[in-house]
Amino acid sequence: MKKVLALVTIFMVLFLAACGSKESAGKEEKEEKKDLVFGFGVGTYEEQFRKGILPILEEKGYNVEIKVFSQNMQVNPAMAEGAIDASVFQSTAYMEGINKELGIDMVRLTFSPGAPQSLRSVNHDSLDEVKDGSTVALPNDPVNQERAVRILEDLGWVTVEKDAGTTDFNLNSVKPAAYELDFKVLDPAQILASLEDVDFGVVNGNYIANSGLKISDALKIENTPEEHRIIVSILKKDLDTQWAKDVKAAFESPEFEEYILSEEKYDGFVLPKVWEKN
Repeated sequence: MKKVLALVTIFMVLFLAACGSKESAGKEEKEEKKDLVFGFGVGTYEEQFRKGILPILEEKGYNVEIKVFSQNMQVNPAMAEGAIDASVFQSTAYMEGINKELGIDMVRLTFSPGAPQSLRSVNHDSLDEVKDGSTVALPNDPVNQERAVRILEDLGWVTVEKDAGTTDFNLNSVKPAAYELDFKVLDPAQILASLEDVDFGVVNGNYIANSGLKISDALKIENTPEEHRIIVSILKKDLDTQWAKDVKAAFESPEFEEYILSEEKYDGFVLPKVWEKN
C-alpha cells in the first residue's frame, strides 16, 4: 500500500511539474514574440514609424512587417481579425467608437506625434472673406467631422449643441452663428485635393505634412484635445506582453523624439507629453 501511495505521489508531483512547465513555456512564448505586424492608413505615420521606430525595434530583435491600407476604415477590422498586432493612425475617441461599433477590445498603448486639423483655402487669403453661402468641406467620419466643426465654432461661424456627441456626431447638431454655411462632406483624404472647388476646407494634418505643405500656413489650426490625439492601438489582451512594452518604450524614447524634431515636415505636430521627461 505504501508503495502504491508513493507511486501516486511521485506521479502527481511529475504531473504538476509538467503542467507548470507548459504554463511557463506558454507565458514565455507569448512574452518573447518577435514577429510583429503594424497597420497604417494613408499618410505620414507609416513614414514616422519606418524611419523612427523600426530601427529601435529591429535592434531589439523584432521582425516587423508594415501594412499600409488604402482606407483608414480597413485598419481596425484587420486588427479584429488578427491580421495586424498594432496600428498608428487613430485617436482615442475614434478607437472607442469603433470598439462599440465592431465589438473590438482595443486600448491605447501610448501617444504618437500627430498633426492637428487645420482650416485652409486656395481661393481666399483671409478668414474675413467668409460670408453667407460660403462652402466648407468637412470630413465624412463622425469623429473627424466633430473636430472640424469645433474649429468653425471657435471662429464663431457656427454653434454646436451641447449633447452633440463625438463618435455619433452628425451635422444636425450644428447651427448657424455668424454665417449660413454650405457644408460639403468628403472623405478626409480627398479634402486637400478638393480645395479649389470650395471656399474653405478642414484638412487632417497628416495629409498636409505628406503633401509637403506646412501646417503653419493654415488660416486656423486646431487646438487638439487629448481624446483626438494620435495613438498606438493594440488589443487589450496584448497590453502586458513584452513586445507591447518594447513598442511603448520606443515611441516614448529620446531617439524617436530626436528623429521627429529633426524633420521639418513635422513642424506643428502635437508631440507626446511624455517627451517632456526625456
